[in-house]
Amino acid sequence: MKKDLNEFYMERCIRLALNGLGRTYPNPLVGCVIVHNGKIIGEGWHQKAGEPHAEVNAINSVKDESLLPESTLYVNLEPCSHRGRTPPCSDLIVRKKIKNVVIGSVDYNSQVYGKGIDHLKKHGCNVIVGIKEKECYELNKRFFTFHKKKRPYIILKWAETRDGFIFPDKKDEEGVAKPVWITNKYSLQKVHQLRANEQSILVGFNTAKIDNPRLNLRDYFGKDPLRLLIDKNLKTSADSYLLDRKTKTVVFNAIKDKNIDKNLIYIKLDFSEDVPRQIVKYLYEQEIQSLIVEGGAVTLQSFIEEGLWDEAWIFTGDVSFQKGLKAPVLEGNLKERIPIVNDELRIYTND
Repeated sequence: MKKDLNEFYMERCIRLALNGLGRTYPNPLVGCVIVHNGKIIGEGWHQKAGEPHAEVNAINSVKDESLLPESTLYVNLEPCSHRGRTPPCSDLIVRKKIKNVVIGSVDYNSQVYGKGIDHLKKHGCNVIVGIKEKECYELNKRFFTFHKKKRPYIILKWAETRDGFIFPDKKDEEGVAKPVWITNKYSLQKVHQLRANEQSILVGFNTAKIDNPRLNLRDYFGKDPLRLLIDKNLKTSADSYLLDRKTKTVVFNAIKDKNIDKNLIYIKLDFSEDVPRQIVKYLYEQEIQSLIVEGGAVTLQSFIEEGLWDEAWIFTGDVSFQKGLKAPVLEGNLKERIPIVNDELRIYTND
């Protein structure tokens, strides 16, 4: 069956938009294609917040602007109609006399929501909305969740053994629990890719104490996520990687509010109340659109029990412990199974 041309060009918009993944926050991922008589004459994507939007880059790439009035502009997200750090894209489209505009999804940001579409229609544009809408929504799930639910998009992540444990019942000669690696190096690279795509990452005190994680990028390129630590009584060792001030870190605790410097911030929470909801409220106020909850079991389960999650990435390694700390219990819809050599990654959604 021949694919609808509108869908074909919208898929191109989505592929272009993905070039900006992890780089456009707090802006959405947007790709744009301009077509004249069945030929792509311009395309572009939003590359970084504060820089030109996808529509601007696509229009600027057109060599012969006299073709624009007879062309169709495709874009996966409703063109903006307000002035932020850049001028409104809907104004540019009207000014360039582009009469046909095909849009994947409306923009749920209250500053835009339908206003860009209305502006185009009022100025004589033929507008089609809803092409590959599901795929366009998936592309900007972080942005849409942030604006619709007033919280970050939340991804739970852990590694477990074939028999369902995340930590062995094993201690060293001094009686101290020691971590054991469950998954292979290729799974580790996948984890670092996940970190590169998201804005923040959270662990609890026990994970910080036992694993002494860095929570940065070492096996993938990109920007380190904002590191978050739950440490109610501020007992994390001063020589912990999480307190090294090399990457911005926020410590949620019950004792103090204090900015040590730009890379180490203490935020006081009420631990008699719902801690996960206090954390996501803080992140929303800081305009953080995505969060990875990486451990440990208590922290993960607290988010699960509150229903505060959108995806769960569960890595299963090719090992067994027989006994130890059981993996969190989660009910969700299995979205995908990804083999990683002898490991497996299962991705669940909380639909």
